[in-house]
Amino acid sequence: MNERVCDIMVCDATVRKLVPPARAEMVCRLVHHQGVPQTEVARRLGISRAAISQYISHKRGCCDGSDFSPELSALIDRWALSVMGEEAGTVTLCDICRCAAKKFEPSLRDDH
Repeated sequence: MNERVCDIMVCDATVRKLVPPARAEMVCRLVHHQGVPQTEVARRLGISRAAISQYISHKRGCCDGSDFSPELSALIDRWALSVMGEEAGTVTLCDICRCAAKKFEPSLRDDH
């Protein structure tokens, strides 16, 4: 049995620690790399343009993307495509959690 069993503590830590920087990276990729206007990204994500601006200026979800594994980086690209309606599938929190578990699981468990 190779399938990883979900652990609510790991998933909770992932949502708190990894999703905000991943979302910030996804927003930056949409705005900077794909040239999508901030207002359009905000509309598609259902958040304010001010929130998008905070992601871009690193006031929210601060991250430079260098800590992401290649697998997580590819997942963030899929997430960006999904937001823009260019990817048929969806990206879920479980996808992000499973992807990050290998690299980040020990640090996610440690809240000291």
